[in-house]
Amino acid sequence: MMEQPNLKYIKELSGDDIEFEQKFISILKDEFPMEIAAYKEHIDSKETNEAADVVHKLKHKFNILSMEETYRFAVQFEEQLRTGKTDMDSDFRITLTRINDFLKTI
Repeated sequence: MMEQPNLKYIKELSGDDIEFEQKFISILKDEFPMEIAAYKEHIDSKETNEAADVVHKLKHKFNILSMEETYRFAVQFEEQLRTGKTDMDSDFRITLTRINDFLKTI
């Protein structure tokens, strides 16, 4: 799962409205680190249902960042977390880091 985040969907959504695009990106940049922290806290505390709730929120951001494969992965992981399993956590964390690094560059 080496899909790279990009702004294609955001640019399509905003059309030529640069202000809208920048606000959208700003919201992503503000929310994403907080959601990563909440996810990690819940995983570390073995609160898998709460972690699943965060994954549910994050997966929509994956779609916004044109990461369809990653979205599907998150859907599976959310279901897994609801059963108390965290097998996919390390791959998910790699994805979170990749997206967070991308958001720092835009």
